Amino acid sequence: MTHRLRRCHISVPGSNEKMLLKSTKLDVDVVIIDLEDAVAPSEKENARNLVTELLQRETWRAPTVSVRINALSSEHCYQDILHLIDHNGAAGSRPQTLILPKTQRSSDLLFVDQLLLQIEARRGLSQATGLEALVEDATGMLNVADIATACERLETLIFGMGDFAASQRINTLNIGDQGGYIGDLWHYPRYRLIMAARAHGLEPVDGPYANFKDATGHAADCTAAKYLGMTGKWAIHPDQIAPITTCFSPSLEAVAKARAQHAAYQAALAQGLGAVSVDGVMVDQASIKLAAPLLAQAALLGL
Repeated sequence: MTHRLRRCHISVPGSNEKMLLKSTKLDVDVVIIDLEDAVAPSEKENARNLVTELLQRETWRAPTVSVRINALSSEHCYQDILHLIDHNGAAGSRPQTLILPKTQRSSDLLFVDQLLLQIEARRGLSQATGLEALVEDATGMLNVADIATACERLETLIFGMGDFAASQRINTLNIGDQGGYIGDLWHYPRYRLIMAARAHGLEPVDGPYANFKDATGHAADCTAAKYLGMTGKWAIHPDQIAPITTCFSPSLEAVAKARAQHAAYQAALAQGLGAVSVDGVMVDQASIKLAAPLLAQAALLGL
């Protein structure tokens, strides 16, 4: 699996050229160009053509550009793939990943995987396009462990709480909002998806918090997702980029502490010891496993 920075992913409507051009300058890990929910049915073909053209012409500041294609149940899905991958032959003009919405079972991803394999073979493309599965209904969540094993090009599992709430008839009107629920409304589906992702070497990514003016609620939502084990979170407005990126970035203090623990543990091992005290905290093999993802992210960020 390709290891990418995935702290913040901002979604941009594929039919809005002005917003797409603005997205090329955003300082964010991932730009998601949306051909599905954010595009009116009458504008699907125009949006597809626009996105194909811009991918060939423009360069994004974000290291990863992804496209959310239309669902398999629509007549647009295969055309999206053909235009984005088959028509855009050069590596720099193709999205790094395709996001499949409304993924309900592993066979959904296998269809896209086989189509991509055929295109890549026919065009002699050496760089494979990654896949991301957006799990956003009760059926998909029940099958999430199977979805996680679908194919080698799968990189992430994404929790789409908007459609998930609708499928569960959850009493909320704002995507990501807790409503009047006492506790964490999203705890179980998030945890189920995170476990499936981690068990199969995938990155779990959280969906958006729609009320971008509610900074307090958004911050709480980011924190809850991070502590459960999410790698990052979607944004729907540029104002959400900085708080999401900060939330899912390791602090310099945490990195320093992890490095100190790692160094002390290695020194202890050299003396034949399996545990050591560092600043009053016992550090053993389990502690080092906890620190490993943080240190890997720090290395990726150049901290």
